[in-house]
Amino acid sequence: MSRDVPTLYEWAGGSDALNRLTQTFYDKVAKDPVVGPVFKAMSPDHPAHVAAFIGEVFGGPKTYSEKFGGHREMVMHHLGKHLTEEQRRRWINLLADAADEVGLPDDPEFRSAFMGYVEWGSRLAKMNSNLGETCDPDTEPMPAWGWGVPGGPYTPPETK
Repeated sequence: MSRDVPTLYEWAGGSDALNRLTQTFYDKVAKDPVVGPVFKAMSPDHPAHVAAFIGEVFGGPKTYSEKFGGHREMVMHHLGKHLTEEQRRRWINLLADAADEVGLPDDPEFRSAFMGYVEWGSRLAKMNSNLGETCDPDTEPMPAWGWGVPGGPYTPPETK
């Protein structure tokens, strides 16, 4: 038996859903005393750029790489920010709250993959933020995130 497994991007609801997510998330960030100061000079386009990045990582169109420069460019945005563990954890919690608020899928498989990426990516961002002012060459590959161990969304057994 074979089935088509959607990408995380498709399962999340595509670019519209990810743009709602990042806009809601950064609205929360702006009001937050822990992470808000990190983003005080944020461009109005920042939420859309992050939505494009997440979309590409989750199997959507290569919009971020084509328009903004790929993974290396995202890493460069974090250099010298000196993010703390408290900020990283707050960032994760606000993003999880925004995901609930905008109605991203809440099935265990999707949320496991989503939060797994958020955990991994936020740890890289924190690490990169404390490295200095330069980054590895342009060959830094764009992450590609999938369903992981669950292997796809839960499909209930057919009832007879």
